[in-house]
Amino acid sequence: MTFSKLLSEAIKKKGNPISVGLDPRYESLPAVFRTADKADTSGVAAAFEKFCCAVMDITAPLVPAVKPQSAFFEQYGPPGMSALGNVIRYAREKGLIVIFDGKRNDIGSTAAAYAAGILGAQSAWGADALTVSPYLGDDSLEPFVKTAMERNAGIFVLVKTSNPGGAMIQDLHTGGNQTVYHRIARYVNKLSLETVQQGEHYGSVGAVVGATYPEQLAELRKTMPYSWFLVPGYGSQGGTAKDVAASLDENGLGAVINNSRGLLFAYQREPYLSRFGEQQWEKAVEAATLDMIAELTL
Repeated sequence: MTFSKLLSEAIKKKGNPISVGLDPRYESLPAVFRTADKADTSGVAAAFEKFCCAVMDITAPLVPAVKPQSAFFEQYGPPGMSALGNVIRYAREKGLIVIFDGKRNDIGSTAAAYAAGILGAQSAWGADALTVSPYLGDDSLEPFVKTAMERNAGIFVLVKTSNPGGAMIQDLHTGGNQTVYHRIARYVNKLSLETVQQGEHYGSVGAVVGATYPEQLAELRKTMPYSWFLVPGYGSQGGTAKDVAASLDENGLGAVINNSRGLLFAYQREPYLSRFGEQQWEKAVEAATLDMIAELTL
């Protein structure tokens, strides 16, 4: 099954396009998980693994995908990477689509090694998709596209990111009214169209487009009609259901809407703080997830 088909079927089955971002921050974990000294890399990594797996126990019946952010695990060295591998394996056991948020890229054989290492048939990670930076040019993306097609995996290319500082490069004008992100978007759409399989609308090459720029998101949906969107910035970064609406087609497909802190640490903010508090953090995660589903399906 192609990545596009896999993602479409998962979204239809769960009735929503939500991805839970697995961005564990030790200081934000419920106290029950913070039993190790922060300098104890093995202890922190074990806490991350237990917490993320517990989150998936709650959310796997509700949403189609998770997006583990590798940096939060990588900072704890080999124990952190081992925990990340275990988290991904658990996600796959739960039937979740796994988007490895690593924002990788390089040139030549190094790009090919990144692609094989994370998406290849012999990958130790076994993720379904990977986020990729385009700023080394078209030849740097080719190994990722090739590997994704061989493996029936997907890639999401950074086009218009959710952070304010992204404008420094992405919004630079290249002539006329065109910007760097416009040029990348057109190339991503070309790759998407080339990877569309018979009977499907979207290809295996998607785009990362932030919810914090709703006007550009709507514009880019027109520019990239054949691309799946991975939309960060929902919730804690200010993105709303209204902001992301343009990323979805009339069937509720075409995008994966990611929420990280807003779901993982819902117990720390209202209305979930008053209703549940830290002692019932699991119920806070569930309630926040159900609220997000309701917001996106109105």
